[in-house]
Amino acid sequence: MPQATATMSAPLAPRRLGAVNWLGLWTLYQKEVRRFLKVTAQTVIGPLVMSLLFLAVFAVALGSRRGEVEGVSYIVFLAPGLIIMSIAQNAFANASSSLLIAKTQGTIVDLLMAPLRPMELLLAFTLSAMTRGLLVGLVIGLAMAPFVSMNLAQPGMILFHAMAASSLLALLGILAGLWAERMDSLATVTNFAIAPLTFLSGTFYAISDLPEKLQIVLILNPFFHMINGFRQGFIGQSSGLAGIAVMIGANIAIFWLCHWAVARGWRIKP
Repeated sequence: MPQATATMSAPLAPRRLGAVNWLGLWTLYQKEVRRFLKVTAQTVIGPLVMSLLFLAVFAVALGSRRGEVEGVSYIVFLAPGLIIMSIAQNAFANASSSLLIAKTQGTIVDLLMAPLRPMELLLAFTLSAMTRGLLVGLVIGLAMAPFVSMNLAQPGMILFHAMAASSLLALLGILAGLWAERMDSLATVTNFAIAPLTFLSGTFYAISDLPEKLQIVLILNPFFHMINGFRQGFIGQSSGLAGIAVMIGANIAIFWLCHWAVARGWRIKP
């Protein structure tokens, strides 16, 4: 009996997490994915309906008049742009809204007290936002397939630009969520920065339609490269290595900035 009592009263050994807390990272990732899946009508079906409406309106208004763009019909040119635009916007919305809600509801404290390093927090939020963006893109692509003849000419380019675009916008969403204090502040970023950049960076037109000076500006714009590179993966034309380099560089730069902000508790710690 004394030996059993001593055994029962012995303190539990602390769990060793290792170099990376994979369990904590996976748990937070699952929590964020389940959060947006609970409101599928808003997070998946809504963007699907909006993209199909864009496709229908432009098909009726311009489809027969626009002619070919970069060697394909205008609808075939437009569809990949709508898909990547939805991927980007939903990745941004997931990361930014999740962080802002956690801040306004006070549940951000639970994350700060958990045994999660800044890198692990950042990866969980980024990967969950990418999951939403890629899921929305997949659903929209499958829904458009019966109406638009889209060929997977370069699957590697399609996958790379989908991943790079969703990760870049997820990271930008994290920065916006850290910065914003209220929903109207976040809406300002979405309405005056993210939406215009995705709409005006080649979603609805080819770069050759623009004046030469504007074409030079677009070459430096990561939003243009993510849309153009994704589209070229369907059309089959080469977009060159410049777009890949810009996307990789932008992701690395924003990731470093996000890690710096999260590690210092920027706008999340008193």
